Amino acid sequence: MDFRYLFFPYCLLEQQDGSYAVVNRRYKPLGFTTQDWVNYEDHPILITTEGLGPKTIKKLSYKGSTDSSAIYLYGSGHVPTSSKKNMDAYQKRLALLAKLKIKPVK
Repeated sequence: MDFRYLFFPYCLLEQQDGSYAVVNRRYKPLGFTTQDWVNYEDHPILITTEGLGPKTIKKLSYKGSTDSSAIYLYGSGHVPTSSKKNMDAYQKRLALLAKLKIKPVK
């Protein structure tokens, strides 16, 4: 396990109310080191965002998917720390993600 595994965004998981949890490779909120089950609704981690339509989702998805339910920023064969090419592609997706306007879910 490395720093990326816990602290880099791996996936945005859409919740039933349309909000998202940004999770690490363990499907835990960023920075959570626990191996225990985490109910996202129990923590102030959910966000809503503007501008997350099919075109943006496709650009964020490492596979070019438009599936809003789980937006994967990288996959097992595209780990950012495994090559410069993978890191460059990941950083491009992070740059797009960083520009999205968000609001915390209350």
